[in-house]
Amino acid sequence: MEMQNYLRISHYVASLLHHTRFSREQLERYQNKKLREVVTYAYSHVPFYHRKFNELSVEPDEIRTVADLRRLPILRRAELQENSEDMISEEFDPAGLKVVATSGSTGRPFFTRITPSEDLFRKVKLLRANMICGQKPRDRWVVITAPQHQAHALAFQRFFGIFSPIPVSVFDGVDAQIARIEKLRPDVLDGYSSSILLLAEEAEKRRLKSIKPRIMIGGADVIDAVSRQRAEEVLDAPFYDEYACVELERLAWQCEKKSDHHIDADTVIMQFVDKNGDEVSAGETGEIVCTSLFNRAMPFIRYAVGDLGRPSDQKLCGCGIEFPLMKVIEGRKEEMVFLPDGRTLSPLAIGDCMCAFQHFNLIVQYRFIQKKLDLFRILIARKKGDPDDKLLERELVSHVRKTLNIQEGDAEIEAEFVRELPLDSTGKIRKVVSEINTR
Repeated sequence: MEMQNYLRISHYVASLLHHTRFSREQLERYQNKKLREVVTYAYSHVPFYHRKFNELSVEPDEIRTVADLRRLPILRRAELQENSEDMISEEFDPAGLKVVATSGSTGRPFFTRITPSEDLFRKVKLLRANMICGQKPRDRWVVITAPQHQAHALAFQRFFGIFSPIPVSVFDGVDAQIARIEKLRPDVLDGYSSSILLLAEEAEKRRLKSIKPRIMIGGADVIDAVSRQRAEEVLDAPFYDEYACVELERLAWQCEKKSDHHIDADTVIMQFVDKNGDEVSAGETGEIVCTSLFNRAMPFIRYAVGDLGRPSDQKLCGCGIEFPLMKVIEGRKEEMVFLPDGRTLSPLAIGDCMCAFQHFNLIVQYRFIQKKLDLFRILIARKKGDPDDKLLERELVSHVRKTLNIQEGDAEIEAEFVRELPLDSTGKIRKVVSEINTR
């Protein structure tokens, strides 16, 4: 199995790097070919799409090009959550699929199923951009992330040190992170953008010169261009931004030119649509809708990922790669959580903490509220089932304390069960809310 995975990874790397040499015309032909394969497969093997196509009176062979996607509806997370079992291909045993959980921007869990080969492919397509930005096979590659997102390297990667990620937990305090990173001396510092920024800010305060990565790669959450530039100045290394969602892995990335983001157009069709579902013009803001070209266990066709972006008005990047470009909307930051011991956690870290809870599958929606520096309240809308409310509350509070390393004497954590979570003033259901003066 180890050798089989090695050969498969080698094939994926070679193919994905080859695609970066496609002309725009070659890329469009490739997209249309893969789209026809995905649509035909989904109709034949996935009950949800078979039913959806029949309801619309659309035959799979009528969807031949990207332009034909307008005949299909935009799918949103709520609909997929309600039909999650019918979203899985009948070709696969759900018990043999890997489950990838996302807390989502609304705090309502969604579970994506992928095959082992799709899992490998996701890892390789993430690695491609790193390689284009200068990462080398034997680089010391340190990744600041949540424990459940830590990549598990194959034995040959660990033995030879080839593209082998070394994890640093996002839940550790900045002191522990700095001590570990100083010891590891990374060539590539990767991970949550907000965590890299916090690390750079602390390094500046301490006037540290011991952390000297050759490149930085940030993703998972959004920090603005000014903050990225600040991290570059402090750590004296270029910062490359990546855009991803849990369901489809990495979607777009900056090359060494650090301009607009290249869309992974050989693995996903990304559309930017207005409120009527029509594609917007270059430079205009639209809702991001994606069609995966590689998922089979759980296909995604015209899936609204929940973010906004703009198709770039820049026709071609100076790097020569002809993948289409996009501008990621910046400044859409959710509120940070400040812990009594001085640690700062992003909402994404809170989401990862919740996703790692053993009974997360019972949670319909949640909201993590910071009432005071030493008081947290978690609102939970739950499904019926074991354990009961009291036991679930105790286990959840214990899990949050252990994962975030919050001692009982440092802060109070409460859990409250509600029928549903109210919308905020913007009409959204936010998963993390801070009621303290975060300044």
